[in-house]
Amino acid sequence: MTYSDLLLFIQPFAPPDQWLQRVRQANPGIRVEYHHVEMYAKELPPISKETWAEATILFTWQLFPPKEWVPKLQYIQLLSAGCNQLLGMPLFEDTDIAFCTSNGNHPPQIAEWVFSTFLAFQHHIPEYLENQRACKWVDPPTDEDTEDAVGLRIGILGYGCIGRQCARVAKAFGMDVYAYTLHSRDTPESRRSEDYTEPGLGDPEGEFPSAWFAGKEQLNEFLASDLDLLLITLPLTNQTRGMISREQFDILSKRKAYVSNVGRGPCINTEDLMAALDEGKIRGAALDVTDPEPLPADHKLWGYKNVIITPHCSGNSNHYYERVLKIFAYNLERRAQGKPLVNHVNRALGY
Repeated sequence: MTYSDLLLFIQPFAPPDQWLQRVRQANPGIRVEYHHVEMYAKELPPISKETWAEATILFTWQLFPPKEWVPKLQYIQLLSAGCNQLLGMPLFEDTDIAFCTSNGNHPPQIAEWVFSTFLAFQHHIPEYLENQRACKWVDPPTDEDTEDAVGLRIGILGYGCIGRQCARVAKAFGMDVYAYTLHSRDTPESRRSEDYTEPGLGDPEGEFPSAWFAGKEQLNEFLASDLDLLLITLPLTNQTRGMISREQFDILSKRKAYVSNVGRGPCINTEDLMAALDEGKIRGAALDVTDPEPLPADHKLWGYKNVIITPHCSGNSNHYYERVLKIFAYNLERRAQGKPLVNHVNRALGY
């Protein structure tokens, strides 16, 4: 048999037989080679240069061959939704290989993290857990010590697939939704999402926001729009690094917004964040990502009682690999049909 494609599957999990059957039906003649690696492996598994030279498709996370090894490579599917691991890499910068992220895999679990941490803060859960560990029953001083979510406004900085699922959940809580994107979305067509979306989830038509902001010139206007919760879902690029700094915290102090970051740590200036916490400019923060990351044990940020920190795990889910493989199979089917791939990384934008 003459194989039209060679797919190298480099992951800590093997492709299930049912998935392989679906892929082979959509791609007659495809050959799939699985090579096991540990989750945080730093080195490629032992694959011959002859095999690399024949590979046309690669499924990986952070392990990549030199571009000289893969003259036939056409498409790389990433395990991750983020792609900053590609920046500066010749295989990405100096080729026309299609790189695609796993956008669409993370929205359900990250939306749960966003609202579980925000509502835990609003409902004083960290304080009650401390009392529980101390075996102390402490009655609240009033029935009105908790601000529920109805009527609050969430501002979503980066209205991609994660932001759109958070908007859906926010609407269910009775919240108002404001969206911000780096590029203008001033028509109904431009507000539609081309990313992979699980049926019934997200906001594929861009219908939930009651207000939409875009571009650097509207960032501060967005932040000044009476936000109770600022959610950051941005990728890390030169444009987003330090995007939320002292000036922006000063603006957020108008409503003492709660800040939630599930994007990348350096999108927030950490020193300015701590100053805003010290000065009471924001009510608190939930951080799944930090700068630096991992956060050193002696870092001041650990000590704030109104901050929840988790180790970059908001995307964890027992459905993670299942959803990634659905996205990968969908893209393989589109490729076989000559259709554009979804979640295609834009080299000019870096995401």
